[in-house]
Amino acid sequence: MSDTHLGGAVATSAPPSSVDEGLEPAALAAKYGLAVSGARPGLFEYVRDLWSRRHFILAFSSAKLTAQYSQAKLGQVWQVATPLLNALVYYLIFGLILGAGKGLSKDVYVPFLVTGIFVFTFTQNSVMAGVRAISGNLGLVRALHFPRATLPISFSLQQLQQLLFSMIVLVVVAISFGSYPSLRWLLVVPALLLQFVFNIGLALIMARMGAKTPDLAQLMPFVMRTWMYASGVMFSIQAMLADKPAWIADVLMYNPAAVYMDLIRYSLIEGYGAENLPSHVWMTALAWALVFGIGGFVYFWKAEERYGRG
Repeated sequence: MSDTHLGGAVATSAPPSSVDEGLEPAALAAKYGLAVSGARPGLFEYVRDLWSRRHFILAFSSAKLTAQYSQAKLGQVWQVATPLLNALVYYLIFGLILGAGKGLSKDVYVPFLVTGIFVFTFTQNSVMAGVRAISGNLGLVRALHFPRATLPISFSLQQLQQLLFSMIVLVVVAISFGSYPSLRWLLVVPALLLQFVFNIGLALIMARMGAKTPDLAQLMPFVMRTWMYASGVMFSIQAMLADKPAWIADVLMYNPAAVYMDLIRYSLIEGYGAENLPSHVWMTALAWALVFGIGGFVYFWKAEERYGRG
């Protein structure tokens, strides 16, 4: 009880209620229906919230893709020209000078190389975009409330859209070197879907890591370059390592980048038969997609309430 004297009048304040005395903050919050601002929702609630924003994810990824080359005179042509020029450079260096096409005829090696460049670039760009998904969009993350997984998923979808443009050139290259459309080409669809799920999971993992350690974006180009050389983008792993212990080739062939590249090569290239694929390749591709897709999503969700803070 306290008294306050104002011009002779006395105002008496009531003593604090003893009903809530001794209650922990969590108990008080539960009693009055309060929740922590920005608290992580449950996993299934998070998935529902993410699904409700699917139209935004599609629109955001399309807008980012359009804006990517908006300042260039050739505009969207660079979506196809960039990976094609990369393939040309690698062909000159590895195909003609270093003879990396060992074990493959020229009609097979050229589409083999172009496919490898396009497909690996899909994963590489998804990873690089994922690293910066949170740290590079802090203004958006701090200003609006939305599932943060929206960002790395949007960037992965952007890379898928870009790959689909590149596939037009890839089809032309394959036909030009004697690989004509057949039913086997339909296998490209499930292979790309599995790779897309894998890429999303990996982008989510890198997004969480990049949010905590922004310097990771400077390290990743070196990691991705090493991964590219170890995945048989420019050469056949089996042919190049024929005189090495078998386990080395097995390890490299079963890494996810090599698995998805070889599946699409097998689907599109006439002279690239099943003997070039590791055993149980479809099960391996599915396993990589599920492990990284589900695991990466849960890993990212667990840190949902920490993104954009600190």
